[in-house]
Amino acid sequence: MKEILKNILHVGVGAAFLTKEKLEEIKNDLVEKGKMTQDEGKQFVDEMVKKSEDVKSQFEKQVQGIVADQLKKMNVASSEDIAELKTQIEELRSVIEKGQAED
Repeated sequence: MKEILKNILHVGVGAAFLTKEKLEEIKNDLVEKGKMTQDEGKQFVDEMVKKSEDVKSQFEKQVQGIVADQLKKMNVASSEDIAELKTQIEELRSVIEKGQAED
């Protein structure tokens, strides 16, 4: 029974966003119905919280990658690009000021 519940909860992205409180509610309900022991319930919640955190992390990385790809396709300047341009502007400003001072 425990394995079936794990498999059900793993299906879809929804499992990634279950809160610990919701998992505790599910565990308590299953313990009350005699479907699992307290120890099994604790292990179940711990495993689901860990998997939820892992899936959230993977999801964030995928979203960040997609956003970065789309920004690159749109030719949007990155913060690194802007920092490089600022450096170049400062260097040009310095050269111009130096040239004006020599005149």
